[in-house]
Amino acid sequence: MQINSKIYVAGHKGLVGRALIKELSAKGYTDIVTKTHSELDLTDQKAVIDFFDEAKPEHVFLAAAKVGGIYANNTYPAEFIHDNLIIQDNVIHQAWKNNVKRLLFLGSSCIYPRNCPQPIKEEYLLTGPLEPTNRPYAIAKIAGIESCWSYNRQYGTQYLAVMPTNLFGPGDNYDIKNSHVLPALIRKMHEAKQNGDKKVIVWGTGKPRREFLYSDDMANACVHLMSLSDTDFKALLNTNIRAPLINIGCGKDQSIRELINLVKEVVGFNGEIEWDTNKPDGTPQKLLDIERLNSLGWKPKVELNEGIEKAYLDYWQSGK
Repeated sequence: MQINSKIYVAGHKGLVGRALIKELSAKGYTDIVTKTHSELDLTDQKAVIDFFDEAKPEHVFLAAAKVGGIYANNTYPAEFIHDNLIIQDNVIHQAWKNNVKRLLFLGSSCIYPRNCPQPIKEEYLLTGPLEPTNRPYAIAKIAGIESCWSYNRQYGTQYLAVMPTNLFGPGDNYDIKNSHVLPALIRKMHEAKQNGDKKVIVWGTGKPRREFLYSDDMANACVHLMSLSDTDFKALLNTNIRAPLINIGCGKDQSIRELINLVKEVVGFNGEIEWDTNKPDGTPQKLLDIERLNSLGWKPKVELNEGIEKAYLDYWQSGK
């Protein structure tokens, strides 16, 4: 991917897409193509065909997806599998039809089996049952990985799937019911502080362990990968050996209970935490093995405390 390459970022209004636009702009890439949902519905096959025919991007970051936390995944499972499958299929197929040089498909660490050995290596994909609370979303993302692999094998394309750990940062979704755990906690703690509440109720036991990566670090890793030399990039695809898959994370995790204490400190909420143990915990632990990415010269820069401070400032300034 060259500095003057024409780059399409699908899903540029979301957490991942915003960070990618910011990173690409900071690195000096100038020919960046974006479309809002109202301008281009990626579930509309004809619209996607027309867009690629006209825009002819050289590189694609496929960050568009329907995403959410445990509540959203449990409440809208049909939408999570339907929308994500269609978006992926439309974009990946048209990328091939229009000779896109490289495509980066953004997945999720929930693709891995629920009870994976830790840390999770890329080769653990499809080695056990998935977490039931987000299985439809995970299966859609696994299908996206398989699509990238299939097009690479049959047509010689260069499509790479990256699996980020839990992400957070500027532009996140802070909806209490439909967001992921960290932005939901930020909002809950902030509103409790503002209202003078003496306690906050959170789901589960607090025992599960999670890894969190600041969105700017994730975007930096993605651009780093897309900028690799042909030799290094093609080595990641390993067409006849394994899926074209690489993890993106920070290599550290903590319990949800420890995370909540960090958020409490940053937000300044001094009340009590009440655990609703009737609600699901989700996967016991998700810590990604990032040795493969580290070997390519990349490491994260933003520590969790600093990232939460930045995310809270973004939430505060957004007036949500």
